[in-house]
Amino acid sequence: MESLYPFLYADQTDLTAVLDQVRASTVAKAEEIAALRRDIAARDGARLERCARDAAARFAAGGRLFAFGNGGSATDAQQLATLFLNPPSPPSNPPSPGGDAIPVPAFALTNDTSVVTALCNDIGVEVVFARQLASFSGIGNGGRDDIAVGLSTSGNSPNLLRAFEEASRRGMLTVGLAGYDGGKMAELDCIDYLFVAPSASIHRIQEAQTTTYQVLWELTQEVMADVPGHTR
Repeated sequence: MESLYPFLYADQTDLTAVLDQVRASTVAKAEEIAALRRDIAARDGARLERCARDAAARFAAGGRLFAFGNGGSATDAQQLATLFLNPPSPPSNPPSPGGDAIPVPAFALTNDTSVVTALCNDIGVEVVFARQLASFSGIGNGGRDDIAVGLSTSGNSPNLLRAFEEASRRGMLTVGLAGYDGGKMAELDCIDYLFVAPSASIHRIQEAQTTTYQVLWELTQEVMADVPGHTR
């Protein structure tokens, strides 16, 4: 904690000096995340575009997106699903409901607390996402046109690993977002696209992941605009 916020532990009462430290700390963090985003863009830009094209094709075929994660990543999963399901409107004057963005079916597997707690209590937390994916894949197209997106800072969450294996077995497009070196997610053969934020800071990892799925959504929107079957 002291390394993150040294000004809180400074043995001084000089307000100007403390504010200078706060300012320097804020600038350093901003520079760190900017550098991380540039690194990811340079390394994964082309793969993000391919992933967006594959996702757009799934949506055009009637597919759905399922997002999942634990803790803070559960919140990111909810935001990701909301972004696809209820996309923001482009700026306009006067405001135009819906705008030019294309909404698509997207769900966060962390939202239904009754289902989540039942699975955790009755079976085990390791199946909390895999069981839901299996259930949803029994409806409609059998999951073959669906998309599974899992987020983890460590890349080691057992329930995500199991969910990716289940999703891949059912023919879903699988997309993973991880931090550090990718963890155990990087060892899986069942993740079609894995985007790693190479940082040891959970804060920077989650900030970079937010940018990654925002860019993925924007690219998917661009592709869907030119794919027959999608209407604005």
